[in-house]
Amino acid sequence: MIKNLTIQQAATVIIAADTILITAGAGMGVDSELPDFRGQQGFWKAHPQYAAANLTFIDLANPIWFEQDPARAWGFYGYRYQLYQQTHPHPGFALLKRWQDNAHQPGFVVTSNVDGQFQKAGFSEERIYECHGAIRYLQCSASCKNEVWTDPELSFDIEPQQLLATGDLPLCPYCGELARPNVLMFGDRDWLSSRSDQQRQCFYAWKSTITTKKIVTIELGAGSSVGGIRCMGALMPGTLIRINPREAQGPPGTISLAMGALEALQAIDAVIQNQRI
Repeated sequence: MIKNLTIQQAATVIIAADTILITAGAGMGVDSELPDFRGQQGFWKAHPQYAAANLTFIDLANPIWFEQDPARAWGFYGYRYQLYQQTHPHPGFALLKRWQDNAHQPGFVVTSNVDGQFQKAGFSEERIYECHGAIRYLQCSASCKNEVWTDPELSFDIEPQQLLATGDLPLCPYCGELARPNVLMFGDRDWLSSRSDQQRQCFYAWKSTITTKKIVTIELGAGSSVGGIRCMGALMPGTLIRINPREAQGPPGTISLAMGALEALQAIDAVIQNQRI
């Protein structure tokens, strides 16, 4: 009964919203069968190759590998690149886009995910802020230039037993050194944030236009370890809808749904459709 009332509350504020901000962490991709690693045990369960080598997600998501072991570095990131390329956004993305499109003023998306799923779901590139970068963009591992680029021909041969990249690896078109993904890694002093900085400025410009509007922030799958995403929703004016199966609690006034992203979005949309009949 309480969950039904909370879903009803969420639907009501979404219908009344002038604009909608969507914030998303890794949990948003779970229903698209993308991994949401919770500590090293979850990561090792998905990738026993790394468990055997005693390598955690944090160990591997480190730029040092591009210097010390490029095959290991691109085995890890090349596998993720291929996974994201092959993945189709789950139906919840389309619901969010419809809700934003139906609001009086265009909304925005802020995500810590590097998978490009919002773009694949049809959200405008100009209204997305990828605060940790995007795996489909590359930069030079030697930092020869402050340049970021894409390679439509990018592909990898990944040895499945140890998840090592074999064959030719992507190179910088400017100096010929090894390329790396334009994503923020752990202990990363060389991430080129220029593209993400431009997106952030667009987000700030959008925020300046909505100060007098009825604003709803829908946060999906951002655990407490993703502090920036959770703080953003908590600090936005208006109403926060926090969807998270494990950490749905929020500041006073939060509409908390302890559910997975797709389950919650479909439940809310069913109420929205009934109210509009």
